Amino acid sequence: MLRTWSWLCRAAGTIGLAVFGLAALTPLPRWLYEAMLVAPGQGAADAIVVLGSAVSEDAVLDGPSLRRTIAGTLALREGRAPTLVFLGCPRGQAVEAEVRSELARGLGVAPEAILMEARALTTRQEADRVAHLLLPRGQKRVLLVTGECHMWRARALFQRAGFEVVPCPVRELPMIATSPEQRLCLLWQVAREGAARAMHRALGRI
Repeated sequence: MLRTWSWLCRAAGTIGLAVFGLAALTPLPRWLYEAMLVAPGQGAADAIVVLGSAVSEDAVLDGPSLRRTIAGTLALREGRAPTLVFLGCPRGQAVEAEVRSELARGLGVAPEAILMEARALTTRQEADRVAHLLLPRGQKRVLLVTGECHMWRARALFQRAGFEVVPCPVRELPMIATSPEQRLCLLWQVAREGAARAMHRALGRI
């Protein structure tokens, strides 16, 4: 029994080292990451929906939130939709949706073109909240702005909520991973998003 256990431990260690080597020293994480991406959609929409990320307690958007905010604002200024919806819940006294709205106004977006939703904590909740906000207004076709790895799951949830989705994925991680740390970061994103997709499928949400 002891010999069998020792053999299993050695085998597990060998497999672990092999997986680590593939993840840290080869292009495998980038290939897996690219396989999860969704191509940008074309054409206009009824509204632009910018999904939340994070804001600090002193009202500083994190990198993904800032990139998504700018992408949504540029899409509005390009005339792809007349309405810009910012999501993002509070952290302390700061509310991500409000910080984004203020930034967009500073970049020239008219206040009447902006809607905010600050109560949703998950992507599924965001889809449901936006459905209650936009569908009664007849705004069914949305330009969805979120991180490129997150886009497939977000699109599926918004489609299930009744929307026609035009993807507007935002790059949030470097695709040219030249160090083991960068490759492991890509692999972590793949694993996390893959687990989230599997959970939603198991629960019948997508």
